[in-house]
Amino acid sequence: MSDQKKNDEIHGVVAYFDDVDSVMSAARKVRDAGYKKWDTYTPFPVHGIDEAMGTKPTILPWIVLGMGLTGMACGLLLQWYTNAYDYVFLISGKPNWSLPANIPVTFEVVILFSAYTAFFAMLGLNKLPHLSNPLHKLPKFRRVTADRFAICVEAKDPNFDADRVRAILGANTSEMEDCPVDTSRAALPLWFHAVMALVTCATFIPLSLAVKGRFATSEKPRYHVWPDMDFQRKRKTQTGWEGFEDGRSMRLPVEGTIPRGELRDDFELYFGVAQGSSVPPRATYEAGSMGGEKFEWLQSFPTAVVVDEALLERGRERYGIYCGVCHGAQGNGLGAVALRAKAIDAEQWGWVSPKALQSDSAKAYTNGELFHIASHGISSMKGYGSQITPKDRWAIVAFVRAIQASQALPKAPADLPAGVDFEPVPTIKDVRLSEASVDAPASGTEPAGEAR
Repeated sequence: MSDQKKNDEIHGVVAYFDDVDSVMSAARKVRDAGYKKWDTYTPFPVHGIDEAMGTKPTILPWIVLGMGLTGMACGLLLQWYTNAYDYVFLISGKPNWSLPANIPVTFEVVILFSAYTAFFAMLGLNKLPHLSNPLHKLPKFRRVTADRFAICVEAKDPNFDADRVRAILGANTSEMEDCPVDTSRAALPLWFHAVMALVTCATFIPLSLAVKGRFATSEKPRYHVWPDMDFQRKRKTQTGWEGFEDGRSMRLPVEGTIPRGELRDDFELYFGVAQGSSVPPRATYEAGSMGGEKFEWLQSFPTAVVVDEALLERGRERYGIYCGVCHGAQGNGLGAVALRAKAIDAEQWGWVSPKALQSDSAKAYTNGELFHIASHGISSMKGYGSQITPKDRWAIVAFVRAIQASQALPKAPADLPAGVDFEPVPTIKDVRLSEASVDAPASGTEPAGEAR
C-alpha cells in the first residue's frame, strides 16, 4: 500500500504524554520539523505553549479595530446626515453639527460593530462550529480533558509522513496511535430540516413588520409587548361616558373652589390695578385707557413688593434676559433685535419698533400699566406673563423706572457708531429710586428721579 493511500486512510498521528515538560519538548520538535497542520491538547492552559508551537499572533484584533473604525465613521456620518443635512433643526442657537454632542451615539455604534465582529470573526477564524472531529472517537483521547496531554499531526499537512512523525514524537511519548478518518456521516433527520425552514421564515417577520410600519398607516394603536403605562383604565378628556349622569367623562370644577396656587386675590400684585378694580383684559391700548374703559391703574408698587437694592438687582437681571434684546441695555430701543429689524426693513411686515423707555410716552405709563404690558404685551411685543413671575415683572418695572430716572433720551441711531449702544447704564449702587419714582404720577406727567 502506497504512503499516499495510507495518509488518506488516517486523520493523523496522535501521541499522548504524561506531563507538561514532555508535551512542551515534543511541540518544539514538531515546530522545528516544519509542520503546520497540528495542535496540542491539554486539560488546562499551559504557559508558553504558544511559543513552543510557533503560533503566530491572531489577526482578530486588527479585524476588530477595522470594524470599530468603520462603526465610528458610520455613527458620525449618520448623525451628520440626519441633523446637519437631511433635517436641519435649530435648537436654542446650538450648532447643527458638533463633535462632542455626537460622541455618545458614536461610542455605542463602535461597541456594536466591534462586539459583533469579535464574536463572528472568532468563529470564522477557528472554523467553528465544528460539529464532528475524528479525535472524539478515540477512547484514549477522552483523558485529555482530565489528566493527559496529546499532540496530533494531521495527515493533510503537506509535509506529513507518518513514520517521520512517529520518530519525532516517540522519544517522550507514553502512547501513540493513528486516528482514522471519520467516514460516518449520519444524515440530519427530516424534522430538523423542517424546524430550520420554519426558523428561517420566521426571521423575515420582524423585517416585514418594520417595512409595514414604515409605509402603512393605521387608525389602531401599535401592539405593545410590554404595555408599560400606555394603556390605563382611565377616561380621556372631551369623551363621553355613561358612568356619570350627564354622559361626560370630564367633571366640572366644584363650585366655589380654586386650583392650588391660582388664587389671585391681590389685585395690585397680579393685575397692576387697585384692589377691587376691574381686571384689564389683554389688549393694545394708549396710556390710561383701553377701548375707552378706564381702569384704576396702580400708581406706585404693590404692598407685597418691597423696592430695595435686591429688587433692583433682580429687575436688572430679568430685564437683561427678556427685555434688553429689543429695548437695549440702556432702554433706548436700540437692542440687537431692533437693529436687525431695521436693517431688513421689518416694518413692511408689521413690525413696530420698540419704544425708548426714556421717552415722554413711556414715562406717562403708570406702574400698573407697565406691569400689564410686561404681562400681556403691546403692539408687536409679546407678553411674558407665562415666563416671568409677578414679583419679577414688578422688579423689571422698578428697573425701568431706575433707567428713566438716570438716563436721558437716546440719540438718533444715525448719530451712533455701528453696533454701539448708548451710554453705559449705571449700576444698582449708582441708581436710587426717589419717592417720586416709586409714586409715579398719573398719565401725562413725567416721574421725577435722581441719579448719583
